[in-house]
Parts: sequence; structure tokens; C-alpha cells
Amino acid sequence: MMKLDQPLFEEKQYIGFNKFSIIWRTVLAIFCFTAYYWSENPKPVDVKGIHIVPYPIENIENSGELFFLMGIFILLLSAILIFVLHIHTRITEQSITIDGLWTSRKVKIDFSSIVSAQKVAYSKYLLNRAVYNLHQKGEIRFFTQGNDAIELTDREGLKYRIGTQKPNELLGVIQNQLEKKEV
Repeated sequence: MMKLDQPLFEEKQYIGFNKFSIIWRTVLAIFCFTAYYWSENPKPVDVKGIHIVPYPIENIENSGELFFLMGIFILLLSAILIFVLHIHTRITEQSITIDGLWTSRKVKIDFSSIVSAQKVAYSKYLLNRAVYNLHQKGEIRFFTQGNDAIELTDREGLKYRIGTQKPNELLGVIQNQLEKKEV
């Protein structure tokens, strides 16, 4: 017989894998490296009707190096964020526990309060911000990466939308636990 606290399903999602954040950090790093290049080649350029002006802050010493260091810092930060846990979803016999970053409160959802579970698309948008315990329009959202989510509805009509990389496995475990509670 399985212990009550032994996980039936466990998934960890890391903040560094969020598509929106990756694109945002990449754009900032490209801007920094472009500004560095521009500072090293400050002369104006004419390219078929487009006039690229000279580097605007020539009189500030080492400004290009500062942009280069900022670009390197952004890339290092991106590499570090790959190892920072954002959401830890854990299912046991009695409940679903969602744990977040260091200061986030742990969210525990008992199977006795869940009425239904279904697989849904997390959002209609391609890029979504990472969220933890976001209360919005009668729904509580948890998301780091991926396109799919499991939507749980409790007895009071409150919906929990949990983003996941393994939607079929997560839904199967939840439905199995709900069937056990009905019997």
C-alpha cells in the first residue's frame, strides 16, 4: 500500500524556460551588443536611402564597454534562471500541492473539493508571462511554460488553471483520484 504523502505525480517548472522572458532578455542583450558595436564604429553610414547617425554619446568615456558588460550580465542571468524553480506541482492521494518561489505561499487543493478536471489550452496567446497564484476573473492561474493546462473546478465554481508540460499524465492522475473519491 502506498503512503499518503508519497507523490503520484510530480513536475518542476523552471523560470528560465518561459518563452516571453527568454525573448525579452534576448532583445535586451541584442540591444546592448548593438550599442557596443555602434560605440566602436561611431561614423555615420549611408545605406541606400537610410542614414545611420553617428554614435550619440561619444563624449562619455567607456560607454561602449558598459553596454558590452550589460549584455554579458543579461546572458549570465538567463543561464542562471534555467536553474531557478518557479512551480513545483505535486499530487498525493489526498491533494494537489503547488509550491512556488521562495516567498510564495504553498497552495493545496483537496480532491474532496474538486468537481471536474479537463485539459485546455492555457491561453489563446503564443507568449504568456510566468504567473503563480494569479487571481483573475474567478480563476486562479499557475503557469511557467508550455501551451497546455489542466483546469480544475471546485464545488464553489472557482477554477484553477495549472500550466503543465505533461498535460495527459497530469489529467490522468487527477481523474484517477477523482474516480477513487466517488467510489
